[in-house]
Amino acid sequence: MSRSPRSRTGSTSAGPGRRALFSVLAAVVLLTVLSACGDGDSSDSTGSPDEAGTTDTFPVTIEHAFGETVITEAPERVVAWGWASADASIALGVVPVAIPFQDYGADAKGVLPWIREALEDQGTEIPTVLPNADEPPFEAMANAEPDLILAVYSGITESDYELLSKIAPTVAYPGKAWSTPWRDVITTVGTALGRSAAATTLLEDIDATVDEKADAHPKFDGKSIAMVWDVGGTFYVYREADPRVEFALALGFVSAPSVDALANGESTFYYTLSYEQLSNLTSDVLVSFADTEELQETFLASSHAQLLPQVKAGTVASVVGPEFISSVSPPTALSLTWGIDEYVEILSGAAKAAE
Repeated sequence: MSRSPRSRTGSTSAGPGRRALFSVLAAVVLLTVLSACGDGDSSDSTGSPDEAGTTDTFPVTIEHAFGETVITEAPERVVAWGWASADASIALGVVPVAIPFQDYGADAKGVLPWIREALEDQGTEIPTVLPNADEPPFEAMANAEPDLILAVYSGITESDYELLSKIAPTVAYPGKAWSTPWRDVITTVGTALGRSAAATTLLEDIDATVDEKADAHPKFDGKSIAMVWDVGGTFYVYREADPRVEFALALGFVSAPSVDALANGESTFYYTLSYEQLSNLTSDVLVSFADTEELQETFLASSHAQLLPQVKAGTVASVVGPEFISSVSPPTALSLTWGIDEYVEILSGAAKAAE
């Protein structure tokens, strides 16, 4: 599925063809139910959870942007859609029966490296990877015979939600599309799976890892940071509400005052800045994202990059490569610790230069 690392806007259109899917889905759901009833093999599915991991009492009710979803019993066949829900489910001990295809930062099969590694560590096969699509592949999701659909960090529309809910109880995002804080993804998935205690423990473990890295790098403490991406002739600046900035602040950095001073109101997460104003974007450390080393070198050598005081001072931390970028923007239950060692090393070099 397409998930731009620079934008969290989701489509809100729903044409006649999509509305016609209601009747198609009804037939698909009926066929999958009849198939399940006629199958004498009751072996456990890939997503069957460890009973010891489920501690909550069902039913549970989860409120979200499109109302509320009631989950009557512990889910066994989970389908994940969007970003991070699959990661949270896997980290909490429930491997989904189907996960979304990721076209940024993933391998040719659409599987992210931290998901593949986590499943390999568990000795579990990769689940079904759904077709690569911006909109939910409804029929493929119905064919997975889910008893729960997790779209906690996604861009589904209300009509998408109505269609998905005909397949299985669906948990959407709590506020705006593509905007759920990464911690809330974990706690919401934990509640949906009946594993809220495990979600709390998981967050505590992640916090402990981040705190350990922060303690080991006191040079981060109090240094101002700005995070940017120059791509396609557009210069993006990320604000404190963006998860990648939040992650850096958790390591001890502070958001540079210039970031808010130059903001133009385009978004709470980021804004674009004209090249003529780059000299005003001051900070101790500048984190620059790029898809390739070549693109990063081209940017740093450009005339507009020379206006940035951090480029002149040598305090730029270069975060390069789709895998690496995806692991921190936004981080997930699996990706945050997956890339943290390399990330901290890169930040450390820039912070040391700033001293």
